Amino acid sequence: MTKIRIYKVAERLGIPAHEVIEMLRELGAEAKNHMSSVDEDLIELLQEELSYRKKQEEEVRKKKEKTLYFESVPTLREIAKLFNEEIEDVILRLADWNIVADLKKPLPPLVVERLAREKGWEVEWREGLRREAIEAQEEERFPRPPVVTILGHVDHGKTTLLDAIRHSKVADSEFGGITQRIGAYQVEVNGKKITFIDTPGHEAFTSMRARGAQVTDIAILVVAADDGVMPQTIEAIQHVKAADVPIIVVMNKIDKPAANQERVKQQLAEQGLIPEEWGGETIFVPVSALQRKGISELLEMILLQAEILELKARHRGYATGWVIESRLDRGKGPVATVIVQEGILRVSDYFVAGTSWGKVRSLFDDLNRPIREAYPSMPVEVVGFSDLPSPGTKLMVVGEEKIAYLISERRKEQEKENALKGIGKRTLSLEELLSPDATGLRELNLLLKADFQGSLEAIERAIAQLQNENVRINFLFKGVGNISEADVMLASASKGIIVGFNVKLPNEVAKVAHREGIEVRLYRVIYDLIDDMDKAIQGMLEPKKVEEILGRLEVRALFKISRAGVIAGCYVTQGKIERGALIRIWRGKEIIRENVKIASLKRFKEDVKEVMQGYECGVGLEGFDAFAEGDILEAYVIREER
Repeated sequence: MTKIRIYKVAERLGIPAHEVIEMLRELGAEAKNHMSSVDEDLIELLQEELSYRKKQEEEVRKKKEKTLYFESVPTLREIAKLFNEEIEDVILRLADWNIVADLKKPLPPLVVERLAREKGWEVEWREGLRREAIEAQEEERFPRPPVVTILGHVDHGKTTLLDAIRHSKVADSEFGGITQRIGAYQVEVNGKKITFIDTPGHEAFTSMRARGAQVTDIAILVVAADDGVMPQTIEAIQHVKAADVPIIVVMNKIDKPAANQERVKQQLAEQGLIPEEWGGETIFVPVSALQRKGISELLEMILLQAEILELKARHRGYATGWVIESRLDRGKGPVATVIVQEGILRVSDYFVAGTSWGKVRSLFDDLNRPIREAYPSMPVEVVGFSDLPSPGTKLMVVGEEKIAYLISERRKEQEKENALKGIGKRTLSLEELLSPDATGLRELNLLLKADFQGSLEAIERAIAQLQNENVRINFLFKGVGNISEADVMLASASKGIIVGFNVKLPNEVAKVAHREGIEVRLYRVIYDLIDDMDKAIQGMLEPKKVEEILGRLEVRALFKISRAGVIAGCYVTQGKIERGALIRIWRGKEIIRENVKIASLKRFKEDVKEVMQGYECGVGLEGFDAFAEGDILEAYVIREER
């Protein structure tokens, strides 16, 4: 076979001779100097290796060209300039994500990365910068008052309790002067504030939550000690549980002769609200709202729960908040009650709330006193809307009038387009709702409605028996009667489905369900209902996965092959090795990689399906070639068992 001098090979490949010598040494070939000779087969191997390296270098170069490196966190203005976009366009895109940004302040790292990904760029930060930026954001967060909603059965004393709490905030001489102008107010206890929302009931509470308004931090459940748990009490419990907020139980009317606190505790324990003295986690407070007994203890318990929750909010920058109610005032025009969520809301701020926009002309507190600014968790009446915003709408302050107008107009256009196309929320099917969480557990949120209580209990028991270690069924609500709009809003807020047995779905409610993207399943035969639930659960169950160790190999030599990368020369010390198996790589006592698939398995030059104990083989892995002599490769497979 013809031999060619290395300096001639270098000329042919277009690289220096010393690089040729280095490549030959990496391949295990002997090459002393540029006058040494190599054969044609080796030159072909060098050409392939050189081509592979150039391809790799090109990929690295392209990646660098599409990577943004930041020494400091950019502002919105800097990002717009970097992407060659108008600032307004970037702000509009952030508004679609319900994110408000100050032109002069650094953007959150996650926002920068998301904006970059949309443009096909990757982001690299100076070492430690990302962590520093996130910590700086946390330093701007300070404690805020808790926001509390009071719920319960009709005539159990919610209004009386609200009045008692409201009167506790002012001196006796001022009682007659209180004018409740908005559906929320604040109470101060020992220098700390609590915000109360005066909602019509649990339906309004859930309707706001369905629109994304996660306003409430703590829920107060009022139960009359002389009446006990009633249907609306149970409904309120289910709505609050679905919201996943702490519950404090107020046993009201303890002054009544028929009051029985132990009976109330027993009834609520049956609903999953177990008192602390019984080993549970629910706080129970006995109160007489009429005689104003126990009010101070209740307020202290709310503050204690708030401390446990460690509620914080940003106190700087543009404000955000939630609209909890709105009305048309003859003198002021459109007016809305807003709970400030983040930042400080000030008079003269430009804002956008859904499709409405405006400038804060004036702010009034819960005693109808004009104020200049409102802090997080503070309820305020805002004057200056272009039109009435819906309850549950997020309010965001923006820097300029033009921006507020542009966001509002863009949202109006999107609403018109969706209306013309008949687009609402996409309806999620039963199968889609059975999706696993981060732990792999699947949850199904069900809302049950039936014609009679007996049927309801039978269906609940039958469905509950279908759940297992992999699937958990949560009953959001169980009730008798036709499906209502409130049922749909609860299912929407909790990402659940409605199952009805021998009940009706009125046309107007069906339209709401379509708009909210809620699946409603109606049945006449109980066996069909149970069978459908069972099939859905079994169909979505993933087979049980079991790891089976096949064998172990010891890396004894390394071979660098063009295209294939590094191949490990191994000796099978235990069991057998199968092509396509997974590999766990041990280096000493440490696992450096796992779940790496065997890409190639050879005996000498032949591809084989398996290699038994006591034989040598060559192993190539997918996406890994950083072997070291002495590494132990543990081969295993994942088998599925039902």
